[in-house]
Amino acid sequence: MRGLFSTIIVVLVVLMIVTTEAGKNKKEKNKGGKGASDCVEWRYGSCVANTGDCGAGTREATCNEQTKKVKCRVPCNWKKDFGPDCKYKFGNWGECDTATNTKSRSGSLVKALFNADCQQTISVSKPCTTKIKNKPKGKKGKGKGN
Repeated sequence: MRGLFSTIIVVLVVLMIVTTEAGKNKKEKNKGGKGASDCVEWRYGSCVANTGDCGAGTREATCNEQTKKVKCRVPCNWKKDFGPDCKYKFGNWGECDTATNTKSRSGSLVKALFNADCQQTISVSKPCTTKIKNKPKGKKGKGKGN
């Protein structure tokens, strides 16, 4: 019985050593060789959603003669006028223009992600709202039972 137990322990130790060495070899292969790139200035294309116009997607990256696909995400609240890679700081909405029934505001560029081609300043507009935001501040739901 004692011999069988010793044999099992030796087999387990050998398996652990083999597994550890195999893991090291994989890490070393990923560090260098064909998978590594010396390219520093990658140029990224626009993020294109896999389905619909927002959500998970991919963008193409190029450097010299190398091309790769990179996973990305298009926010579902992005503004189609200037794309998801241009980040702007916006001012307050202006007064409603009664002739067009729209209000507008302008924004200045804060950050261009993935070397995106962004305008320095932009102006956006939206329809004027006719909703009145004065809501009663009472408690919602059923009142106290009588």
